[in-house]
Amino acid sequence: MKDVQNEKDPRMVPLKKVGIKDLSWPLKVLLKNDGYQPTVAKITCSVDLHREKRGIHMSRFIEVLNKLETITPDVFEEILDDLIEIMEAKRAHLEIHFPYFVWKESPVSKKRSPLSIECFVEAEKDEDFSFKIGVRVPVHTLCPCSKEISDYGAHNQRAFVGIHVKTRKFIWFEDLVEIAERNASSPLYTLLKRIDEKFVTEKAYENPRFVEDVARDVALDLEKDTRIAWYRVYVESMESIHNHNAFACVEKGDFVLEG
Repeated sequence: MKDVQNEKDPRMVPLKKVGIKDLSWPLKVLLKNDGYQPTVAKITCSVDLHREKRGIHMSRFIEVLNKLETITPDVFEEILDDLIEIMEAKRAHLEIHFPYFVWKESPVSKKRSPLSIECFVEAEKDEDFSFKIGVRVPVHTLCPCSKEISDYGAHNQRAFVGIHVKTRKFIWFEDLVEIAERNASSPLYTLLKRIDEKFVTEKAYENPRFVEDVARDVALDLEKDTRIAWYRVYVESMESIHNHNAFACVEKGDFVLEG
């Protein structure tokens, strides 16, 4: 059969990324406390395209992705190496997004329930191999300004802490979740009894945080973690009394610690 994709393209325009997007794929995610959790990921996979080639063979992405069962750097690098070889490309890219559930106990009643976390893994290979992971964690923030100027109460809301990191050593998704939660006004829980609601409400009131506060303190925690070579932090608050959201972001290299 005629190989149309492999025809020579007269326009001679190289393309940096050509591939497939939003492919649903079953995966296993290793748990910090042993075992694994099944999930379904959305996959984006691409290669660069030489200026003389008209197109790529899409089916080859799926064939290579059959190796992807569990998320590890070694498996990702092997897949990218295979794509570079089979697609005759100089660079390959693989990105996945998936839900991950962390089981938590409510603070007082100790009722267990799962908290859904959005996770992210991105890998790229040319001459070097790059591997990044990330989380988007729901948290609770309470406004310091509202607390200061109000006779009683303070506006508070759900917020999200996004952390993307490139690591020197292995790091668990749970570790990043813990960093996000401890720098918010309070963690969130799926199941709360009345005694838990009282605890969370009062904890947040005693620990007011702007999005700027959360972003800075998460960054300082990441700076101190020797496993992390690079990071990006993005905090967004779903404002409860404004018709807009508030956000703050910081990336490694944006500031220098004194001392």
